[in-house]
Amino acid sequence: MSYVDEALARVKKQNPDQPEFNQAVYEVLESLRAVIEKNEDTYRRNALLERLTTPERIVMFRVPWVDDKGQVQVNNGYRVQFNSAIGPYKGGLRFHPSVNLSVIKFLGFEQVFKNSLTGLPIGGGKGGSDFDPKGKSDREVMAFCQSFMTELYKYIGADTDVPAGDIGVGGREIGYLFGQYKRIRSLYEGVLTGKGLTYGGSLARTQATGYGLLYLTEEMLKCNGKELAGKTVVVSGAGNVAIYAIEKAWQLGAKPVTCSDSTGWIYDPEGIDVALLKEVKEVKRARLTEYAKARPGAVYHEGKGVWSVKCDVALPCATQNELLLEDAKTLVANGCFAVAEGANMPTSLDATAYLQEHGVLFCPGKASNAGGVATSALEMTQNSQRLSWTFEEVDAKLKDIMVNIFHNLDAAAKEYGMEGNYVAGANIAGFLKVANAMDAQGIV
Repeated sequence: MSYVDEALARVKKQNPDQPEFNQAVYEVLESLRAVIEKNEDTYRRNALLERLTTPERIVMFRVPWVDDKGQVQVNNGYRVQFNSAIGPYKGGLRFHPSVNLSVIKFLGFEQVFKNSLTGLPIGGGKGGSDFDPKGKSDREVMAFCQSFMTELYKYIGADTDVPAGDIGVGGREIGYLFGQYKRIRSLYEGVLTGKGLTYGGSLARTQATGYGLLYLTEEMLKCNGKELAGKTVVVSGAGNVAIYAIEKAWQLGAKPVTCSDSTGWIYDPEGIDVALLKEVKEVKRARLTEYAKARPGAVYHEGKGVWSVKCDVALPCATQNELLLEDAKTLVANGCFAVAEGANMPTSLDATAYLQEHGVLFCPGKASNAGGVATSALEMTQNSQRLSWTFEEVDAKLKDIMVNIFHNLDAAAKEYGMEGNYVAGANIAGFLKVANAMDAQGIV
């Protein structure tokens, strides 16, 4: 049995009830076979894959808080510190009912390679809770965040572990979390990123993941003899990533025509009205039905269906496993020639394989959505230097990082005889840097 197969069997045996984590490990290790086989004896002797797929630390804790009716509620809290070979742990906090250990481990594992691809000195981690901020008052969200941080603070720090936001954790939540950390530790340090501009946040951080997705997509198309300008784009999601992916798509000359939330989706043949979408989602925190009411030409559909719209480019920006095999077949049949992931692992394994087999340019999230964590790292730099860069400075650095990520993964794929396989290229490029750092630091 090959070393890769041994490692996959071990992960499955040790984590039988963690499907998301098993899926993420399988996707990465399968694409690393060519690299592993060249160094199999050394990697096996040093148990590199066992160490790579086992978190350095997992913290699980209860989060008690009091709701507005005076009832005590209890949620589960998590922080998985996966790998610190190239820098302090870095990765978001997700507050969503779907959060469990499998989801956090898969996100933390992906984060290791994503952070490596940025070229910045940050390791991989992830955290969160099954708490749902939707429908909660500001006071309830504050009560939860303060309780959550009262336990989490013991394990994080500017040079140890620097969390950020993710699904369900925006500027409001980061503010409450930072305030509680500062109160407990009596330290004003860059322990969280995604902070408000008045207390150490970075300009362009809000836009970074969506903008970065489009910068990489544009570069991927350009390097394959295509243009983004003039193309029709379908986008899933209506959160931070989707909104700013739609905004940047317009700026680069494309026409984004869809968005979606947990209850339904919008098709707007004239192109999504970004200002209206921001009003509905960022200000009113309302459903997309409000968008349709205010936009006569737009059509609202219940349930799922974004991928049924004819397009040139598809950008899944909502959540994991949202683009399935039947969706991939529909996209191919409708002439879609590029898919770049704005969310983490939004495309199932069989859908990814189908898209690649049919010549669709496909970039995985660990590369294409790395703009958020890259800009978080730039925020860490500004905090350390007690500086604040302009929007234009941060945006320029973000674009350079995303363009370099594409060229690095493209080169890695070509080096190992898999030209055009950007999943393999991203995994290989991310893996080699981490593996070399782990080897240099001994068996730890």
